[in-house]
Amino acid sequence: MREQPRVEPGTWREVGPVIAAFAAVAGRVTGTTPPAVFLTLGRHRRLFWGWLHFAGRLMPGGRLARREAELVILRVASLLGSEYELNQHRRLGRRAGLSVEEVAVAEGDPAAERLSARETLALRVAEEMVADQDISDVLWAELGRLFDDRERIELVLLVGHYAMLATVLKAFRVQPDESR
Repeated sequence: MREQPRVEPGTWREVGPVIAAFAAVAGRVTGTTPPAVFLTLGRHRRLFWGWLHFAGRLMPGGRLARREAELVILRVASLLGSEYELNQHRRLGRRAGLSVEEVAVAEGDPAAERLSARETLALRVAEEMVADQDISDVLWAELGRLFDDRERIELVLLVGHYAMLATVLKAFRVQPDESR
């Protein structure tokens, strides 16, 4: 049995026509009902727009390759048990070109297909940050060989953002979106 949301997704009146329309379009693009994350956070319109601008600068508008970002998001969601983010980003990851095996790797299956050196390092960053809220000096130095400073900043912010979002979604008991 699913838990009841603590904060229900907002109605058209509660989120306003712009957020409701945005969520409807986002659902069509992802092949789901309007995403509950948008309709839930949209109940606080002012925070919603600031959050969406920040989130959009990380993904899809960031410097990291979309594949890399999706792998990291999937790893964070898997480590933190965020079923909502796993459901959402399995679909988005596949659209970004990830194979079923690569999605499995991101979710922690070590027997699945091998990733690039950059992708493997990015997943290690996600693991260390979720476990320790830090990155070891050794991993930071390894990152410096394949990622420039702006990419490292973005990677750390991406992990931190999706860890925060996983926590928020869990605390609000946001339910996964239904496929169309």
